[in-house]
Amino acid sequence: MSPFLRLISHLKNYKPLLVGNLVCNLLMVVFSVVSIPAIIPFLNILLDQQPMVTSAPDSFTMGNFKEHVNYFLSQIIAENGKRTALAYALGLVLVLYFLKNIFRYLSQFFLSPVRNGVVRDIRQGLYNKMLALPLAYFSEERKGDLLARMSVDVQEVEASILNVLESIIREPLMIIGAFGFMVYVSPSMTLAVLGLLAFTGFVIGRIGKVLKRQSREVQERLGTLISMMEEGIGGLRIIKGFNAEAFRSAHFRKENNEYRRLLVRLLWRRDLSSPLTEFLGVATVAVLIWYGYSEVEKGLLTVPTFFALLLAFFSMIEPAKKFANAFYNVQKGMAAMERIDAIEAADLRVLEKPDARRIQVFKDKIELCNVGFAYANSNRAALEDINLTISKGKIVALVGPSGAGKSTLADLLPRFYDTISGEILLDGLDIQDYRIHDLRSLMGIVTQEPVLFNDTIFNNIAFGMTGVTAEAVEQAARIAHAHDFILETPEGYQTNIGDRGVKLSGGQRQRLTIARAVLANPPILILDEATSALDSESERLVQDALDVLMKNRTSIVIAHRLSTVQHADEIVVMRDGKIIEQGTHEALIQQGGEYGKLVELQSF
Repeated sequence: MSPFLRLISHLKNYKPLLVGNLVCNLLMVVFSVVSIPAIIPFLNILLDQQPMVTSAPDSFTMGNFKEHVNYFLSQIIAENGKRTALAYALGLVLVLYFLKNIFRYLSQFFLSPVRNGVVRDIRQGLYNKMLALPLAYFSEERKGDLLARMSVDVQEVEASILNVLESIIREPLMIIGAFGFMVYVSPSMTLAVLGLLAFTGFVIGRIGKVLKRQSREVQERLGTLISMMEEGIGGLRIIKGFNAEAFRSAHFRKENNEYRRLLVRLLWRRDLSSPLTEFLGVATVAVLIWYGYSEVEKGLLTVPTFFALLLAFFSMIEPAKKFANAFYNVQKGMAAMERIDAIEAADLRVLEKPDARRIQVFKDKIELCNVGFAYANSNRAALEDINLTISKGKIVALVGPSGAGKSTLADLLPRFYDTISGEILLDGLDIQDYRIHDLRSLMGIVTQEPVLFNDTIFNNIAFGMTGVTAEAVEQAARIAHAHDFILETPEGYQTNIGDRGVKLSGGQRQRLTIARAVLANPPILILDEATSALDSESERLVQDALDVLMKNRTSIVIAHRLSTVQHADEIVVMRDGKIIEQGTHEALIQQGGEYGKLVELQSF
């Protein structure tokens, strides 16, 4: 589906409002077109050219409508004078314009909920898709560019496409109505100006194509700028520490100047649309007046009718200008819509089978059978021929140098990624045969970098769970050795911890994530370097909390500090994506292999 059709598909949820908008636009156009010939009687009276009709037409038809109007005005002039007839003519014009503007407002009234509703739907859909995308997608995309697509590009679609949606519908109707009146009054004169109108459309189309391409370049450059801003805020400590303020500022200045250059060129072309359309319209009016003068001289047109013809053409110029601007804006907005569509059309990669099975309880063991995995755009395998069995209730430690594949192996269990070769069995069935939600519900994850949200302590502990009581949260915090420091905060469990928990220390943040895992009470626990970034005192408190958490649970522990895993039921030593040793701490020490060397190095 093309980006434009995908955008239009969002409108199906607002059919009643769109019908209301369309009906009001049609009525507005009808009263606008009718108001054009309504000035003819007014001008006839004003110029003393009103024909006096003494007998009424036999029957009322659209063909003799003009005769009925002339007879009606003739009666008024004969009985009450020209001034009263002029008042009637002016009243008719006022009523028509009043109705025209009432329906114009109503069309906007119906359209506003559509515009804002579609923007809400697109933004919600993007956020939902972002949550559904696999982790691999975010390792290949710039975070700042993704934020730009979800914020700036969505707003651009609202401003450039949805904001002119009414013009796209209404202005062509107005042009058709006014043009139809011109053809009815003087077909020959109307045909004389068609050439200039066709030329105008050709010029607008050519500029619009260039505008779309330049708009895409501008949006991509803006995504780069936002990405640099996000990196600058996130890395401010390092930037200052290495005196790199001038370096980063110069880099940003270069990108910022390039964005300005592209945007100025884009606006030059966009702003050309209105004056160009107006000039071509005036040129067409000049041709129309020149041709119309000869028609009046020949007696083929009356002066009031000629003025009505001019008014009809002028009624086409403003809609044509608006439609030209709308066309340019749509081209500009389509570039943003294509960038949004790239996210919506992204491959989920980690897919759930239609007949996926439910699983509520972990009963026996996890088996990795000849598992292989490689990251996208990588020229080497992250894991090769991994065979490992993790029995229920056992603690299995993964150790080895950085880049050995420990975290990658752990990420395969909750299906953050899918294996390229081999299979992972849970209770004898491939994990790809289970529902993803059920599979992840069996697992609790505590990472090296505590992941917390700008919310209260209570909501961070109870994250993702509903109907949680204060007593349950407090009990989880006590088990994680977090209750005491929580009580010391200004509002206890209702204290907001700031962005990523910035108001807490590293050890306090980690204990909150452990409390979250305790509350979730998963049968399988994945601990990825949970204590490696802490000082000795914090590490002791966190390790005590982890020891309590791991009781009676199946645990996969990734650690660099071997002292924290020496009591594991099995230690798996990895290097270059392969398992090179496995066994208990004592057995591996006696082998004197890779694990023994690591223990000696850390002891030294």
